[in-house]
Amino acid sequence: MAPTVFYSAEIPWYVIHTCSHHEMRVEERLRKKGLEVFLPRFIQPSRRRDRRLLLRTPLFPGYLFVQDTLEPDTYYDIIKLPSVVRILAGSCRLQPVPQETIESIRLALAGDRPYYPYRCLQKGERVRVAEGPLAGVVGRIVEAKEKQRKLVIEVELFRRAMAVELENEAVEPWQ
Repeated sequence: MAPTVFYSAEIPWYVIHTCSHHEMRVEERLRKKGLEVFLPRFIQPSRRRDRRLLLRTPLFPGYLFVQDTLEPDTYYDIIKLPSVVRILAGSCRLQPVPQETIESIRLALAGDRPYYPYRCLQKGERVRVAEGPLAGVVGRIVEAKEKQRKLVIEVELFRRAMAVELENEAVEPWQ
């Protein structure tokens, strides 16, 4: 178990977007540069057919947090690192993450309640059914019922449409 670290509330946190599956490499490189890095992870069973493993995978795939004032030299050192795509910004300037958000994530990770990533699927988004008897079917979200955590998906078959209700976890975004 990692030791408890107390972060400075005065220094802002920023989100770093990484190449797919490179979060841990970027985390290691940033730590070697002496930066404070936060990569929330969760335990996920592997999907390998020949053996069962429990993997610690990033809670937010493709993203991690860094705490720094991001002076120009540090900023350029970060974005020049291999596997770093960018530092998230809003309207032409770097956008820090609110300290409360980081603290909320840390408290959730430290608690005894189960946690897992949650997809933000929206009406009109194309999705593919990932599990169950309809696995592989591609459709569009027509309606999202938040209270029941169900999705209604429109599937075009032979110039017809059908709607089916599925659990949110049964679908994944699709291009």
